[in-house]
Amino acid sequence: MKFACGAKIIGVGAGLPVSVVTNSDLTKLVDTSDEWIKTRTGIRERRIVKDNETATGLAIEAARDALAFAGIASDTIELIIVATSTPDNLYPSTACQVQGAIGASRAAAFDMEAACTGIVYALSVGQQFIGSGTYKRVLVIGVDIHSRFLNWEDRNTCILFGDGAGAFVLESTEPEDNEMLGTYLRADGNGGHLLWIPNTGSAYPHAGADPPKAVDRYLQMNGRAIYEFAVNAVPEAVRHATEMAGITVGDIDYIVPHQANIRIIKAAADRLGLKENQLITNVDEMGNTSAASIPLALWQALGRGNVKTPSTICFVGFGGGLTWGAAVFRWTAVDSRIASKSEVNEGAEIEVAR
Repeated sequence: MKFACGAKIIGVGAGLPVSVVTNSDLTKLVDTSDEWIKTRTGIRERRIVKDNETATGLAIEAARDALAFAGIASDTIELIIVATSTPDNLYPSTACQVQGAIGASRAAAFDMEAACTGIVYALSVGQQFIGSGTYKRVLVIGVDIHSRFLNWEDRNTCILFGDGAGAFVLESTEPEDNEMLGTYLRADGNGGHLLWIPNTGSAYPHAGADPPKAVDRYLQMNGRAIYEFAVNAVPEAVRHATEMAGITVGDIDYIVPHQANIRIIKAAADRLGLKENQLITNVDEMGNTSAASIPLALWQALGRGNVKTPSTICFVGFGGGLTWGAAVFRWTAVDSRIASKSEVNEGAEIEVAR
């Protein structure tokens, strides 16, 4: 598809709960062990919100961090898209609340829901708005708080999830400078019963009706079926996205997969012929943060100096719906806060030399 404008990512940010919950902490709640969890998932700890922390609050924190990374003012943002399955309210949207909180007075705002693939869907939608010439700067946020939808007596699900938010800033470029190289989105509603959270409408009876059983209010998952789906969906999405980008899988420097389970990530990587040093993962520290997992993983890797600039990166997500998808882009962004410090230090060195 040809666009009037190109797009690039100029900022990334994170919003995280304060509380860290380790596997050892979970042994006090459910029949499990640190070894059992790490062997099956690769997770050793995760962030879990406290009562006063909200999805909106985490999204606002991630938005401000991404704007600071990009070195731009909030009133230059023209659209805010929030990907979330666990908003604080049915309305107003999380995006509208972020818009008001950060002072993005010029921005349109809306939420979208594609479960754990949400951030990839949102990036693709943001690219369309930029590519059409409608907007020049788009803030994309993935945020989820699954801890409030978990059965903390079910060791097959409560060990998996963490809470958090991650954000990207997209900016328009000349078509020849486009850095969003290719995207691929898919869905299969016939697999919706494999992973779901009953919440509203007919799945959550209104006042006056017989209340649902407590267990029916929690996240439900067929773990084996999701594993089989994911190890096939990830390679498919990566191959199609790279084809759309006009490159091969061998041209990818890094892949940032949805951080659901280390076994899924490694199995999919093996099918793609990727080496371990090409995988950007933090599932061991964050768990599955759903729509936030991909930006959080990249944000952490950048902070630790584990990503070279420039590089070719592929995001790939999969989740409830069922949904899956991938996005390939060139990463050229540099944290404006670090760049500013470097300029100050260089200036000081020149003065000393004089």
